[in-house]
Amino acid sequence: MKTHYLSKAKAFPLQIVLIVPFLIQIFAAVSLVGYLSFKNGQRAVNDLAEQVIDRTSDVLDEHLKSYLSIPQTLNQINADAIRRGLLDVRDRQTLGKYFWDQMQAYDLTYIGIGLTTGEGLGAACYNGKTITIDDWTAKFPNNTSTYATDNQGNRTQINTQWTWNNFTESWYTQPIAAGKPIWGKIVTANLPTGPFISASASRPIYDSQNRLLGMIATDIHLLKLSDFLRNLNISQSGQVFLLERDGTLIASSGTEKPFVVVNQEIRRLRAIDSSDPIIQNVGRHFQTSGFGSITQDTDFKLEMEGKRHFVHVLPWRDKYGLDWLMVVSVPENAFMAQINANTRTTIALCFAALVVASVMGVFTSHWIVRPILRLNWASEAMASGNFNQTLETSPIQELNTLSNSFNQMAGQLHESFSALEKSKEELEERVEERTTELKNALGELQRTQSQVIQSEKMSSLGQLVAGVAHEINNPVNFIHGNLAHVQEYTQDLLALMQLYQQYNPYPATEIQTAAEDIDLEFLQEDLPKMLSSMRVGTDRIRQIVLSLRNFSRIDEAEFKRVDIHEGIDSTLMILQHRLKAKPEQPEIEVIKDYGTVPLVECYAGQLNQVFMNILVNAIDALEENNTKLTYQEIKENPSQIKIRTSVVNLMWLEVAIADNGVGISQEFQQRIFDPFFTTKPVGKGTGMGMSISYQIVTEKHGGKLECFSTPGKGTEFIIQIPLGLRNG
Repeated sequence: MKTHYLSKAKAFPLQIVLIVPFLIQIFAAVSLVGYLSFKNGQRAVNDLAEQVIDRTSDVLDEHLKSYLSIPQTLNQINADAIRRGLLDVRDRQTLGKYFWDQMQAYDLTYIGIGLTTGEGLGAACYNGKTITIDDWTAKFPNNTSTYATDNQGNRTQINTQWTWNNFTESWYTQPIAAGKPIWGKIVTANLPTGPFISASASRPIYDSQNRLLGMIATDIHLLKLSDFLRNLNISQSGQVFLLERDGTLIASSGTEKPFVVVNQEIRRLRAIDSSDPIIQNVGRHFQTSGFGSITQDTDFKLEMEGKRHFVHVLPWRDKYGLDWLMVVSVPENAFMAQINANTRTTIALCFAALVVASVMGVFTSHWIVRPILRLNWASEAMASGNFNQTLETSPIQELNTLSNSFNQMAGQLHESFSALEKSKEELEERVEERTTELKNALGELQRTQSQVIQSEKMSSLGQLVAGVAHEINNPVNFIHGNLAHVQEYTQDLLALMQLYQQYNPYPATEIQTAAEDIDLEFLQEDLPKMLSSMRVGTDRIRQIVLSLRNFSRIDEAEFKRVDIHEGIDSTLMILQHRLKAKPEQPEIEVIKDYGTVPLVECYAGQLNQVFMNILVNAIDALEENNTKLTYQEIKENPSQIKIRTSVVNLMWLEVAIADNGVGISQEFQQRIFDPFFTTKPVGKGTGMGMSISYQIVTEKHGGKLECFSTPGKGTEFIIQIPLGLRNG
């Protein structure tokens, strides 16, 4: 048991045993160092990304507090001046210059008031350069005039006139309804100076008696926020943007504006509709839960195109009702460049260490292993029968002793195996001779047995077919020969009946009644047709009998000149019941392409047997293929058997029989003519048909029988028989 176990144990080369453990230790140590270095680098990246995001968030928070406090602060100053009487809302010239001065001092888009009387006044600067003054009354229409101004704020000319109603505008109604300072809804407009987006800070204004005068509003251009975001350091590698709680974009550090212009109409842009992939993916991340669910700082990571991005979402609110979201995104690869470079360096050093260790291990093991390998090669040579082996001495004492022992053993084995080899050769020669004799005898016996069985079967079948054909032929010929006389007698009787009717048109009542009972007029018309049909039927029976006689060829066992087409047609006639249409499949179409060929000298009955075997196999292949198809599919791609005859090189008759059935695999094609080989199920074939056919064509006729097939497309058998005379 121990010896058996050792023979099954897996063995490794000595060089591998010496080198591999050493290399594994080096590789494991270097890989561990590289892995720890990479993981520490990743932690450093996460810390650095958090610091950058926090610093950016703090800078943006400070800017928003500073930038968005200006409109509310300015509104409060102006409202206090109006309440104390320092600013008279009825002095429209002074009020216009006052707002003009504030537009010069602050980066704003609009400052204006709307009074409860329906009147109002404001200063606007939409392009960052030109300041205009809007002045409107309560009388409609065209109650508003837009004035151009000079460098002192004086009105110079009216640019446009248009209609304005305080009481229908949300920027007026919302602060009045709230009764406190608020931020109105972000608005967009497409002006001649270009599209813009702004946020409006507004509050109610009162006189010294705390009576409501109207409202005052200050607008800021939100595209200024996008400009600020683009100037942040993070914008070169990351993305910073502001969102409303409904996911609508306010400003971003990208080139994309927070709105789109469609048919001269400005539409706000949602985050999920943004062309920027980072903004779009952040929008999709919160699409299910909604941006309204974010109540505190939220950090997560996004995977986009195989790259990770750190994302920080921070709610931003002020006391006047603003509720926005600040989003800061930083790509991981912005910090991973140096770490990846270090990783590549580590891998290079690891590879260099492996190469150096491998070279050293190879040289060291070579010095130790070389004598052992020589011993191994000599042992293998001896195992293969080459006993003339002698080992050289080794500088290693133990291996030198082993080499001497091996040389002595080799000499003794050489002498022993020489004697055994001589005895073995003599025994093998005797066994080989007997085996060859038995193999040839068995093969000849099998072939002879199969030929005898098949010949007896075909002889019995031929005698039976010939006998049946003879017995059928006599009565059919009798009937067929007498039909002509019956038809002639019938014509005479019918002619006599017509003469009788011509010369006696009014016969006795009994005769008229009998003529009506037997339907004499129909009988006169149908009887000739019936006799013609009977004649056609007897002709058909005579043709079938002739085909049976031609196929059996019971009187043509020797060589004889025959019409090969006649034998093929007789075989097809016998197989007609398998070719015609059935309820489950259409008719198998037989296409004949007969060439002009002379009479062929052959064993006609045996050659008909070859045609029968090939055609039966073709029909079986087509039926097997049709079982996988519907009736309509078979009708669209009909089953076909093509039979072609021709003369090749004036020396050979060639008969090709092809079908479009399932085909034969390459493996089976090589064995198709082997005795007892069949691809049919058990009980449907003996495996002798094609083998006997091959013997008939090649041995009996000195011809060729070849098979060509493509699986799934069909099979073609080509028979070639010499046209020259030969002796049987």
